[in-house]
Amino acid sequence: MTRIVAVSATRRTDAGRERVALNTAYVYALMRAGLVPLLVPPILDPEAACAALDGVHGLVLTGGEDVEPGRYGATPHSKLGETDRARDAVELALIAGAERRRLPVLAICRGIQILNVALGGTLYQDLASERPGPVDHADTRSRHGLRIESGTLLHRTLEAVDASVNTRHHQAIRDVAPGLRATAWAEDGVIEGAERKDPGAPWTLAVQWHPEDDVEGALFRGFAEAIA
Repeated sequence: MTRIVAVSATRRTDAGRERVALNTAYVYALMRAGLVPLLVPPILDPEAACAALDGVHGLVLTGGEDVEPGRYGATPHSKLGETDRARDAVELALIAGAERRRLPVLAICRGIQILNVALGGTLYQDLASERPGPVDHADTRSRHGLRIESGTLLHRTLEAVDASVNTRHHQAIRDVAPGLRATAWAEDGVIEGAERKDPGAPWTLAVQWHPEDDVEGALFRGFAEAIA
């Protein structure tokens, strides 16, 4: 059976022409797990975007811009990066639609952030200034240690309670949404993983790092197994 998953995307402008974009690393990681990605353009009407979920088996929320702070009741920080209100609206609709359809969800980087906001949580808009610590999470050349709570879905999926992961983000979860629980933390305590509190909820894993850029594909295989 062909298993198709909806994948959120960003938009960018090249030589004056706007394009819908997705890093190919996501595509290759999903293909290796036996999944076929279907891109959902961030410029669609949210209701139309949500209709795409009727023909798929899961949802992947990918990395990209900062989440608009007004979505979680905050005013813009001076270090806030680029935002995209249209993409926020589309992804919030996709999250709600996936929940109604009980679709498995894999959320990556921005994905964990928009998922947390969708379910009532808040974000640090800029870690370096709002939560300074020994780990430079925005350093694209470095990695940091990861502590994973034993017995969680993330633990069972990765089959590890510690790991080394890449880091290239300046935002992160501040207050965890009521329906989520934190399950992994960086060395400085920044939340790097989350999943649903309710054991009866649809399969959901959200991570702050970029597993698509690592050789290990356990998260994508776990996602594929959840929709088999």
